[in-house]
Amino acid sequence: MPPHPSPTVAPPHGLARSNLVRGMTLAGILVALAGVALASVVIGSREIPLSVVWDAVTAPSSVEDHFVIRDLRIPRTVVGVVVAVALGVAGALIQALTRNPLADPGILGVNAGASFAVALGVGFFGVSTISGYVWFAFAGALIVTIAVYAIGSAGRGGADPLRLVLAGVALGAALSGLTSALTLLDPEAFDKMRNWGAGTIVGRGLDLVWPVLPLLGVGLVIALIVARPLNAIALGEDLAAALGANVLRTRILVIVAVTLLAGGATAIAGPIGFIGLMVPHVARWIVGPDQRWILAYTVALSPILLLVADIAGRLIMRPAEVPVGIVTAFVGAPVLIVLIRRRKTSSL
Repeated sequence: MPPHPSPTVAPPHGLARSNLVRGMTLAGILVALAGVALASVVIGSREIPLSVVWDAVTAPSSVEDHFVIRDLRIPRTVVGVVVAVALGVAGALIQALTRNPLADPGILGVNAGASFAVALGVGFFGVSTISGYVWFAFAGALIVTIAVYAIGSAGRGGADPLRLVLAGVALGAALSGLTSALTLLDPEAFDKMRNWGAGTIVGRGLDLVWPVLPLLGVGLVIALIVARPLNAIALGEDLAAALGANVLRTRILVIVAVTLLAGGATAIAGPIGFIGLMVPHVARWIVGPDQRWILAYTVALSPILLLVADIAGRLIMRPAEVPVGIVTAFVGAPVLIVLIRRRKTSSL
């Protein structure tokens, strides 16, 4: 009797097919992130020599160039890193929960909900500072996230990825229209949030980050906690439950994390799209479907994309600047088309 052939084990998906390669690649990405962050401090509408940048960091004085580096560019870079990490991780969580590679906080209406809540705060409650926007943005993000998931889960079969996207797009479009209507009704009140609505990190100081940072930290911790259960949910909710994953608790934790991360990032910088959509795609393409590696790569890659877009925005119309949210939209559209065409590497 011939021996039974040994079962073949499918190789792991992704370009990096071993943990050693994944770790080395991640280390290289972190080095690239450090270089991009340095470029973000050095490059701007005002040319400042690298030696002056070093002096501004090590021996600051009242020189104007030192003020630009210390009080404008360094805080701007830090804000960019924080916002990008929050948006990227929020997008990765939504894609994993819905098992939909096209899901992100923008497409599911989370950013539109936060923007609408901020518009209400400005128009009806007299909120006039960016630090005052944060709580309205959190409330709007939470309500819209719950509403989209409730609509997408209605009927048989639970949360259907297609219904979730359709519900998010429809609700986001409705809220964007209402936000525009509020702006037209009271243009003077909303003139102060015009730059915020375009998505920008210009003029965002560390004083805006500190109140939000603990909430973003909680969101990141929750993301680490749900990474393993999300791997099980990717196999199907019934099989995930059979493997011991608490599907309901994972859903709730993901909703909380997305609310904290997307709401906090939107409160600081306004609605910036495509970060949470593109970066998890690229991370999944490199490391495969393991959410733990996807989250690690997303944390490293997201700031690179946002900071490069911000640097490009400074140079495109120099000495004027293009908001980073507009640059990411221009970059995101063609990149998204390329990623969608790679069906094998983009599927969940």
